[in-house]
Amino acid sequence: MAESVIMVTGGTGLVGHGIRLALEEDKKPNEKWIFLSSKDADLRDREATKLLFEKYKPTHVIHLAAKVGGLFNNMENNCDFYRVNCQINDVVLDLCKEYEVKKAVSCLSTCIFPDKTTYPIDETMVHNGPPHLSNYGYSFAKRMVDVMNRVYNQQHGCHFTSIIPCNVFGPHDNFRLKEGHVLPGLMHKAYLAERDDQPFVIWGTGKPLRQFIYSVDLGRLIIWVLREYPEIEPIILAVDEKDEISIRDAGELVVKAFGYKGEIVQDVSKSDGQFKKTASNAKLRKYLPDFKFTPTKQAIEETVDWFRKNYETARK
Repeated sequence: MAESVIMVTGGTGLVGHGIRLALEEDKKPNEKWIFLSSKDADLRDREATKLLFEKYKPTHVIHLAAKVGGLFNNMENNCDFYRVNCQINDVVLDLCKEYEVKKAVSCLSTCIFPDKTTYPIDETMVHNGPPHLSNYGYSFAKRMVDVMNRVYNQQHGCHFTSIIPCNVFGPHDNFRLKEGHVLPGLMHKAYLAERDDQPFVIWGTGKPLRQFIYSVDLGRLIIWVLREYPEIEPIILAVDEKDEISIRDAGELVVKAFGYKGEIVQDVSKSDGQFKKTASNAKLRKYLPDFKFTPTKQAIEETVDWFRKNYETARK
């Protein structure tokens, strides 16, 4: 069987590490995996990125690299999030065409969906209206990947597709309080609250609802998409709707994992962002009806354990 060379952009981040962990139980002998980091090249630079394609000659690409951040970082820097992500995506996908990559899988986000919509959202609704104002720069840049996948397929016959995961968390996450996403931010705040004997503060009302997917589960699903998923249209990779929880409930699971017994405070002066982004995984369940997700409580406990053990070197 011919060797597949799978090049993963953004491969040293949260999702890349999730793929690595998943590969420990599901690696095939004819697959060579290359995990790139930002140190390998500035993916906005076509010539620097072309050198990577020339060096590794990938047959497949998993495109995870992006400028990402949490709610407040997005609100303050929408233009940067739009421009940087558009530049990266244009360079990477065009080089996939030039080097005749057999399949490219790009990573989107549930925040690309319209702000005003019906729930649950599904893959057919991506372009039905504008996204939430808080992160519309990032959201529109990511939406354009779906457009690029379709036009590259239509004009050039490329097999480019995309995944839309719900909120991802796990070991090797970005735990920075201002830049990180909600769960790693809550974990860092809980760590500091326990260490310094201070109240644990949840920003906003705690009422917004989110689906959270463990990075190792997402890694398993991305490997399946690369090997098996046949469509150009995106696929939502999310836990079942019944597993959606509030930010407040997520915070309580985090403090329990830390064994924190102090006061829990809601800072309602902070924005809640989008109230809900409930996504349907009906398409995923059509393909993989028996896939078992790691329970949220267990996944949070494992991530908290990793963060405690790696606090000095974690992104914070």
